[in-house]
Parts: sequence; C-alpha cells; structure tokens
Amino acid sequence: MEVFVNWLNGILWSTPVIYIILGIGLLFSVLTRFLQVRHIKDMVMLMFQGKSSAAGVSSFQALSIALSGRVGTGNIAGTATAIAMGGPGAVFWMWAIAFIGAGSAFVESTLAQIYKVKQDGLYRGGPAYYIEKGLGIRWFAIAFAISALLAMALLMPGIQSNSIAIGMENAFGVSKSVTGLIVIALLGLIIFGGVKRIANVAQYTVPFMALGYILVSLVIIAMNITELPAVFALIFKSAFGADSMFGGILGSAIAWGVKRGIYSNEAGQGTGPHAAAAAEVSHPAKQGLVQAFSVYIDTLFVCSATAFMILFTGMFNTVGPDGKSFIVENLSGVEAGPGYTQAAVDSVIPGFGAGFVAVALFFFAFTTIMAYYYMAETNIAYLLRGRDGRVPMFILKVVILGATFYGAIKEASLAWALGDAGLGLMVWLNLIAIILLAKPALIALKDYEAQKKQGLDPVFNSKKLGIKNAEYWEEEYTFDREKEKVS
Repeated sequence: MEVFVNWLNGILWSTPVIYIILGIGLLFSVLTRFLQVRHIKDMVMLMFQGKSSAAGVSSFQALSIALSGRVGTGNIAGTATAIAMGGPGAVFWMWAIAFIGAGSAFVESTLAQIYKVKQDGLYRGGPAYYIEKGLGIRWFAIAFAISALLAMALLMPGIQSNSIAIGMENAFGVSKSVTGLIVIALLGLIIFGGVKRIANVAQYTVPFMALGYILVSLVIIAMNITELPAVFALIFKSAFGADSMFGGILGSAIAWGVKRGIYSNEAGQGTGPHAAAAAEVSHPAKQGLVQAFSVYIDTLFVCSATAFMILFTGMFNTVGPDGKSFIVENLSGVEAGPGYTQAAVDSVIPGFGAGFVAVALFFFAFTTIMAYYYMAETNIAYLLRGRDGRVPMFILKVVILGATFYGAIKEASLAWALGDAGLGLMVWLNLIAIILLAKPALIALKDYEAQKKQGLDPVFNSKKLGIKNAEYWEEEYTFDREKEKVS
C-alpha cells in the first residue's frame, strides 16, 4: 500500500506538475493583465466591505476561513525546508510564486462565487459546484468532491494535530494524548456550532495569530537591523546564482522556492474557493480579488516572517548540490523545520523559542483543521443535495475529530503520504477545471472593471453577460435584495 501511494505521489507532485501550476498562474496573470498589481488597492479595501447575512459570511470572514487553510505548519516548516534545500534564494522564488499564484486564486474564487448556490439556507460553492454547473460534467464534479472529502476529513487533519502534539510535548512536556483531547474538545465546540461559528472564530483567531507571529519576527529584525542590507542582498543574489556560496544550487533555489510557495499559499489547488463562495457580495470579482490578496498575506507576510527570523539570525543549514554535504551548517544536528525558527528566536530571546514555536504551531495547525472541516462539509453538502444531511454531517464531525485525535497520538508516515495523494488528486482535478472554465471569471473581471470606471458599485448580472447556469445570480440575488429593502 505504502509503495503504491508513494508511487502515486511521485506522479501527482512531480517537478513537472509543480511547474505546470506555475505556468497556469502565469497564464492567468497575463489574461487578467496582472490584476494582482492593478487592483491591489481594491483587494485591500474590499476585505473590509460587506456584512454577513443569514445565508452568507462577510468578505473578511470568508478571507479568514480561507487563510485558516492557507496559513498552517507549512509557513514554519515549509519555509525552513526551502532555505535548507535551496538556500536563501528560495525565499525570493516563494515571493515570485505568490505574486503569480494570485492570478489563479482570483480565477478559482471568482468561479466559486459565479456558480454558488443557496442550499439549506446557506451559500455553498467550490470546485465541485463550478465543475458541474460550468462544465456540465457531473462525474468529474463527484470525483473532486470525493477526493476533497477523503483528504480533508480523514487524511489531512492528523498531520496538523501531530505537529501540535509534538510542539507541545517538546516545549511544555504535555503528553500527546492530553494535547489530542484538548484539541478535539476545542474543535468540537467550534464545528458543532456550524459555519457561522467557524467564520466567527476564524475572523478573530487568524488575524491574531498572523499579527502575533509577524510581530515577533519584527522584534528579531529590529534587534539585528544592521543585517538588513546583507540579508536582502543574500536573498536576491542567491535567487539568481550570483552569490559565490550559493551559486551552485540555483536550480534547487528555484525548485524548492516554487514547491514550498505553492504548498503554502495553495493558489489553484481548489481549497480557497470553498470559503470564497460563502461570502455575501454583490459581484463575484469582489471576492476573487479578496482571495487573491490572501495569497499575499500567506507568503509575503507570514512565510517572510519565518524566513527573516531564520536569515537575520543565521540559524539555518543549507545542503550542497550532492544533497549530503553542507554549504552552511550553523545548526549542527538540527533537522530542517520548526527547529530553525526555535533556534532563531532563542538566539535573541533565550528560552522563548520552544514555547513560541509550540504556540504558533498550535494556532496555525488548529485553524487549518477548522478549514479542513469546512471544506469537507461543503463537499458532503454537494453530494447530498436534496437529501437529509443531518446524519452524514454528524458522522463527518465524528470522523474528523477521530482523525485529529489519532494523528495527535500517533505519527504515521503512510498518513502523510495518503494526505498528499488526496490533496494531489484535488489539485489535478481543479487545475483542469479552471483552465477549461476561465472565460466566465475573465468576463466577470471585465464587467467589474467597466462598472468601476462608471463610478458604480459593481453588481453582477449573469444573464446580461451570457453566463449560463449561474442560477443564484439569475434568480435569488435579486429576490434577496428586494427582501432586504422591505425589511
């Protein structure tokens, strides 16, 4: 079994696939005329506009749910691994993929809004919905929903809870079983409260954890401020092979920067659209722009915080071209991952590193499990449309709590491999879908820009734009607005 899964991952996550994702992001960036630059002001302003409703959440709440999934252990461990394997130059390529990936994030999240539905009184949407409605291929949509359900409910939560348990055991001596029980107790309180409670928790927790993490990095930068010119010079020189020490691993810098950047920001992977569809907005492009900015927050802010803590203090190792010897070995015997960040913090604030990393991992990983549940719930809702979903939803909650506890107490390499395989299938199916379905998202962007030029607050009319099967925008959106006026 493990041999087969590792073989499958070798195909799903091979280097060519990583560059295909990069190429698709670049294509969408060109087709949208680099909206990630042209509309950066709108991205920021739209985050704080709009309010939640009985059916949906606010733009900021949807952003927070999406960021819950994007900002995870990869922001700590993934960034450290990129530096370990690709050198400081990998950080530049993580920034580059975030910039390019914003184009993919816009397209998939705008599609989620265009083809969303109101189901059981709540907005639902995501790849399964836009595959069926936009492409008209139900088996394709079902395949995505099943892949997402397996990955998000069964295979991925344990990976996150395992990181929490290890961090707490190392820093505070808390046993993994105790940590597991605490995590599932907190998680149960949230997920049994429904989508609204998840959104409310996310909108407060995500900004708190991200700002707190960035604040500590700023303290470390300030205490090593004289290193500022040297660190930036090192990043840029290493990124293009101009540094004498790291010039020999230029290929590794690009490869690892792109890989870890994509793993971290998840642009184009089909995870962000689930939350994007839940937002209460007047035009799909609005939430598309907000979700594009979430890629920046994940990589340019949170991943950069990790990178700067490590590089400003010099607490890292980088392997040579042979994969065995070291170009730099400042942390003898320390494995690439959270240990780099811990050493960086300890070098400036002695004794604070282990606790800081453990707490950061707790918030990053816990909110990611919350996002996994939301995505799993959305795909169950898709599969059960028209049927009573109360029992399946209850079973889903029990399964995700069980998977979370199991992961906390037991580390299983097969679980990691299975999780990667489930996510890999999601990525493939979503990339095919958004390539085939890009046109409606591009039409929506053009319409948004045209209305903005006229000084209007853009309102979407799918019939006028010739976009079919967008039933919510054809019927229910107008009805909802009229109902609001009456009330």
